[in-house]
Amino acid sequence: MQTATQTTTRTVTHWINGELTAPGSDSRYADVTNPASGRVTSRVALAPTATVDEAVTAAATAFPSWRDTSIARRTQVIFAFRELLNARKGELAEIITAEHGKVLDDALGEVAR
Repeated sequence: MQTATQTTTRTVTHWINGELTAPGSDSRYADVTNPASGRVTSRVALAPTATVDEAVTAAATAFPSWRDTSIARRTQVIFAFRELLNARKGELAEIITAEHGKVLDDALGEVAR
């Protein structure tokens, strides 16, 4: 049970083949620290070689389908992604600020670029 002084640290895992992957029992982690406060805000799973190989294989398998998709459809996908980024740019800028210590205006500029 958590006490009032304990916090849950979010774990960032890997996205492979269209799904989040659970880190293995032998996984290593690195802390993500807010540089302004020194507080650990989350932890990231460090990928062992097998996980990297799995991701590369999934990408190589997916590539022919993407390559063979019409330019019109690929353009639609990329523009839809751009719209998602624009819709959530404030949230993304806050994440950049928390993880890299940039001021919010600079982080917003980075998202825009």
